[in-house]
Amino acid sequence: MQVLVRDNNVDQALRVLKKKMQREGLFREMKARSAFEKPSEKRVREKAEAVRRLRKLARKKMQREGLLPMPKKAAVRTR
Repeated sequence: MQVLVRDNNVDQALRVLKKKMQREGLFREMKARSAFEKPSEKRVREKAEAVRRLRKLARKKMQREGLLPMPKKAAVRTR
């Protein structure tokens, strides 16, 4: 993973790096690897993640079909 530092602005580069790592799921993986997870706990977690993904897909499909209102757009922040 690579982040460019512009105008010696290390703080901004760190924010960008953290955001990229978050999107890649790196923090979640580091937390999972920090301690042993029992196989039964792993099954429960993976099942819950699958249910969450399916519900999200179903919600998006219903929004596209007009059965649910579309989510509100996030306000754009300007400097």
